[in-house]
Amino acid sequence: MGTASIVVMGVAGCGKTSVGEALARQLKWPFIEGDAHHSAASIAKMQAGQALTDDDRWGWLDRLGGLLQAPGPVVLSCSALKRVYRDRLRAAHPPLQFVFIDISRSLALTRVAARASGHIFPASLVDSQFNTLESPVGEAGVMTVSADLPLSAQLEAILQQRERLDLGAANADAHPFTPAPKETGP
Repeated sequence: MGTASIVVMGVAGCGKTSVGEALARQLKWPFIEGDAHHSAASIAKMQAGQALTDDDRWGWLDRLGGLLQAPGPVVLSCSALKRVYRDRLRAAHPPLQFVFIDISRSLALTRVAARASGHIFPASLVDSQFNTLESPVGEAGVMTVSADLPLSAQLEAILQQRERLDLGAANADAHPFTPAPKETGP
């Protein structure tokens, strides 16, 4: 099993870019800013305060999936709000790990509202992100960190969880699961 690339995901304002850039520096991997790969039509739509639909996102997710296929692991920031979006990225680049940055609605709104004017994502769309979010907690290969933690603590938590994930994957490769034989009657 090769080294899994990592998608840093969550709603707007959770810190995907900051965490992703710091994680990429720590791992010495390239960083890909997912928002930089939206179509011009999707950017215009968001700037106008309109939430993206699944149809708006498919091409974007396919572009990101293509970028994940680069040689060597990368860190990618991408909202990846629905399971079907994450599965589309997983299909493009197995193995793939996710870091879910968990944030409260009020903190996300505060952070997005404080962004410099001209950002592609206005605060008016934060609720749509929470309405779309299907929590990845419990999915295989997903690490979770709180947006409330300082960046250094988030990185430490990610690296610890990643070590456990990688160790678990290595053990699974070395000792494949074999179901127990069915018990037979007397």
